[in-house]
Amino acid sequence: MKGSDFSKLIKFRLTFLVVFSASISFIIAVKANGGDTWGSLYSATMWINWLKLVAGGFLVTAAANCFNEVIEVDLDKLMKRTMDRPMPAGRMTTGQGLVLGLGMGIAGTYLLGSLNLLTGLLSVFSILLYAFAYTPLKRKSPISVFVGAIPGALPALIGYVAGQPRGHIDQIALILFSIQFIWQFVHFWAIAWVLDDDYKLAGFRLLPTQKRDRASAVVTVLFAIILVPVSLLPTFYGYGGYYVGGVSLVCSLIFLYQSIGLLRTLQIAEARKLMFGSFFYLPVVQLMFLFDFIAK
Repeated sequence: MKGSDFSKLIKFRLTFLVVFSASISFIIAVKANGGDTWGSLYSATMWINWLKLVAGGFLVTAAANCFNEVIEVDLDKLMKRTMDRPMPAGRMTTGQGLVLGLGMGIAGTYLLGSLNLLTGLLSVFSILLYAFAYTPLKRKSPISVFVGAIPGALPALIGYVAGQPRGHIDQIALILFSIQFIWQFVHFWAIAWVLDDDYKLAGFRLLPTQKRDRASAVVTVLFAIILVPVSLLPTFYGYGGYYVGGVSLVCSLIFLYQSIGLLRTLQIAEARKLMFGSFFYLPVVQLMFLFDFIAK
């Protein structure tokens, strides 16, 4: 199998963003938990465990994507954006994809579980929810976006839990999860708006009303509005200063403005702007939280 085929199989860009998000949460957890950590930010132990998180997170996410494509191989043949993936294009069998997915899933779960038990359990839950709940629901109901937003936001939680020898979920972990969870909805619907014609070929129902209409745009704007106060939670609870609060507010308002542009025009071009805005929003806000947190 060529490197380009492997990249398409595991959805490399999506997998990279997942690992990036988990990495930021991991470093925040190390800084936040004082004496109950893997060591300081400058210790070899901390960075060895960070490498375990990166490798394990990459493998687990790749496995979930692999299972997704095994299940949807016949549907992927129908859509322009997916028909050249290795399984629908006939360059890999579903049996090969399943074996590869199982191997990556087991290896990734082992690496994450070696950090602490809760991290391993959350990774398994993420795979199961994405591949075996979200994937089949995409053809049945727009509720699939809600289900998909959970594994989509779990990397922030997994990364934070992995940053502690005795992994636990605290207020900071829930804040990191909440920001990524709410962001998922606007992100999903912007993509669904742009790709709706292609999605319909496979029978996917991802827009709130299953149509590119004003009601779908209104729901998208509502979640963009909710994201504004949610993005300020780090500052509100005292985990972030005014810098992270200011940057998060500006980013959220720009994101909201882009969603209002979609509501105003209902055009694919505006949805595409919102989609690209979503790619920038999350890493900027997360990085700002990280830098502000470390600077304390």
